[in-house]
Amino acid sequence: MSCRLQADAAVLEVADRGPGVPDAELLSLGQRFYRGSGAHGTGSGLGLSIVQRIAEVSGAEVRYRRGDDGIGLVVEVRFPRSTGA
Repeated sequence: MSCRLQADAAVLEVADRGPGVPDAELLSLGQRFYRGSGAHGTGSGLGLSIVQRIAEVSGAEVRYRRGDDGIGLVVEVRFPRSTGA
C-alpha cells in the first residue's frame, strides 16, 4: 500500500501479488456481486463495489490495472485536490 500527493490528487494505491485479473475483466471489478473468472473462495463480490461507491460519494476515482511487472492487481483511488479558498 502507498499514499502520495500529486499536483491534482491524493492517491491511495493497494497492490497484491496474486494471479491478477484478465484485462477484459478490469472494467467489471467495481460492479456489485461481480466475481472474476478466476475467483476462488466464498466471497460475494461486494468488496470492490463498496470501494467504488465510497469513492463516488467522496468525489474520488477508482482505477484498476495489472501490477507494474504484470503480476497481481493494483487498485488506485484518486482523491482530487481542493482548489478552494
